[in-house]
Amino acid sequence: MCVLLCVCMSTTEVCSKPDYSPVSWREYFDQMEDVSVGAADSTDVFRIYKAGNAGPLLVLLHGGGHSALSWAVFTRAIASKVHCRVLSMDLRGHGDTLVRQAYDFSTQTMSSDIANVIGVCYGETPPPIVLIGHGVGGAITVHTASNMLLPTIVGLVAIDVVEGSATEALHSIQNFLKGRPKSFKSMDQAIEWSVKSGQIRNLESAKVSMVGQIKRCEVEEAETLDQTSPVSDVAMERNEEFYDQSSVNDKENAASEVSLTEGQGVYVWRINLSKSEKYWDGWFRGTSNLFLACNLPKLLLLAGIDRLDRDLTIGQMQGKFMMQVLPPCGHAVQEDKPEKVADAVASFLLRHKFAEARRETRSVNSFTR
Repeated sequence: MCVLLCVCMSTTEVCSKPDYSPVSWREYFDQMEDVSVGAADSTDVFRIYKAGNAGPLLVLLHGGGHSALSWAVFTRAIASKVHCRVLSMDLRGHGDTLVRQAYDFSTQTMSSDIANVIGVCYGETPPPIVLIGHGVGGAITVHTASNMLLPTIVGLVAIDVVEGSATEALHSIQNFLKGRPKSFKSMDQAIEWSVKSGQIRNLESAKVSMVGQIKRCEVEEAETLDQTSPVSDVAMERNEEFYDQSSVNDKENAASEVSLTEGQGVYVWRINLSKSEKYWDGWFRGTSNLFLACNLPKLLLLAGIDRLDRDLTIGQMQGKFMMQVLPPCGHAVQEDKPEKVADAVASFLLRHKFAEARRETRSVNSFTR
């Protein structure tokens, strides 16, 4: 009987399935707002999430295809280390942001969006701002800082966005578009796919982040959508770390596809970034030199040292910016390793005296110069 009990317990442990149910943004942010920008007859509405009420303002910009919720777990982590405020926003065409020209992804337009949202929220004299961006969002932070659109910006953090590796990856994006599931039967299934495919390697982050990437719609609506799958982030497609075909076989991909039948609701991607193809090159072309030219304290976080291009390699050797290579992770660095990213950002903020450490914060890590 004892043996039987042990066998049953062992079987239960082996067969237990991870919980892929979604988690609310309320677990990580203090409030959610819809910010209206523009005249009454031509208003754009941007969804933002906030946390904290003192210290510098960390403006967080997500990568292509993601949403403000990709910063959820990071927000909780950084708030436990330093006194700061966080504003994470859905970029145009993403998440729950609603704009008139959803597929105008020019760097000029997107940079202006950032400035406009900050202006509405904080007026002409916002708190000291540290711009932090990942992937496409990282490129937009560089353009925003370079154009001096925010009067109180004091620092810049770019996460896994490098001009050289990003532009080299542009030719292979279509392969990714063809391999990504077009729809899911449930939010849980989408979360499971994101983890098993390697798009997001941290289950906790996937449970809150995927809510901002997909939406439920009826079959009639789904059938009218463009059948080309959207890309998650241009910079992600540079190697197998982005989408590991070996971890998701053909059967699993097929299972993620939904057979559309009458009366059935499905979950589809909120945005089709394939429609933004004409902007892909402009997002990254010249960003390395723009980053180096920004007269601000700068931090570059990378998933791997091989991502550095020539200009950044020279700039790093000359000490023009701080750099840290994080432990092995995918392109969605702040989702895969939120604690490590928070440690790096906290160290950056404390080194430049932008923020004060919380009493319980342990000694910070040193940076590679």
